[in-house]
Amino acid sequence: MKNQSFNDLLEPYDWDQVTQQIYDKGERDVIQALSKDRADLEDLKALVSPAATPYLEQMAQKSQTITQQRFGKTIRMYVPLYLSNYCSNGCVYCGFNAKNKIPRKKLTTEEVLAEANQIIKLGFKSILLVTGEDQRRCNTEYLKEIFTLLNPIFDTISIEVQPMDTEDYSILKELGLHAVYVYQETYHQKSYPDYHAFGRKRDFKYRLTTPERIAEAGVHKLGFGALLGLEEWRTEAFFIALHLSYMEKKHWQTQYSISFPRLRPHAGNFPPQFPINDTELLKLICAFRIFNPYVELTLSTRESAFYRDNLLSLGVTSMSAGSKTEPGGYVKENKELKQFEIEDARSVEEVVSAINERGYEVVWKDWDTILA
Repeated sequence: MKNQSFNDLLEPYDWDQVTQQIYDKGERDVIQALSKDRADLEDLKALVSPAATPYLEQMAQKSQTITQQRFGKTIRMYVPLYLSNYCSNGCVYCGFNAKNKIPRKKLTTEEVLAEANQIIKLGFKSILLVTGEDQRRCNTEYLKEIFTLLNPIFDTISIEVQPMDTEDYSILKELGLHAVYVYQETYHQKSYPDYHAFGRKRDFKYRLTTPERIAEAGVHKLGFGALLGLEEWRTEAFFIALHLSYMEKKHWQTQYSISFPRLRPHAGNFPPQFPINDTELLKLICAFRIFNPYVELTLSTRESAFYRDNLLSLGVTSMSAGSKTEPGGYVKENKELKQFEIEDARSVEEVVSAINERGYEVVWKDWDTILA
């Protein structure tokens, strides 16, 4: 039992059976879930089910109350710094797919410093380093060099790169690594190979157990989730919640973050197979807040300005702004290098102003740092 991984817990579950259980939930299940002080996994199934749609207003109100009780009226701001768009994987939904005929670029230390200086001017004190998944060009040695360069500039440094071994995360933690974000993309193991034609990312189980290696290395915070649009979002929601519950029990000292990325236009232009509309995404976010009052919930610039402004009081606690999804984009934009197109193209100043106008305060530094 001690050496059990999340993969062992996941193995007995049948995707289609879980989907059916969600669709079988009725009005009574939704009412019961909303009446509880703390929802469980069965309640989450009810809250994301079609039966919950008439109760969306009650869900939103409860989600807002829980969020303000736990986080106050604050929104933590973050920004990605793309270091490279080289990738060795064949993900059909990603602009960085190794087979896509796009220009490739990896930032030099001089270029990273120039990007960092532009980001600092925007007000950010924390940085999220992002790369394509290329073990040769963007390995631990390269990241060590970048950490050494940026540590004097930013209060916290997080990464969203290829999954690594525990030892690699431990090395980066000693250099100041604060958080790691890694997305399973889909928890549907049977269809997973359809989206990942080649590359190390094709290894479902290695990716699935990455959060455990991150936590074992003592990293302060980790984020995970699924790419919405690949498979049935309601079923994905259950398995994300199952994963979160497992991690919180096994690694209770780690802080957690859940993101809700929807597929966006990109080179290759893979269309969503199971689209999730705006109302359904709102339901999903509220359901997760009711299920877990303490987890950070993030909504990025993949979503429109109007949508983000209206959701910031209903459960979301973290947002990006002014994001560039290509290496070198803060100094000079280059659309050919992008991973995907963002939807909220407002400046950082405009996003901050919109947040303040709604009575919320922007937090530039991750408040959890003092607990590390």
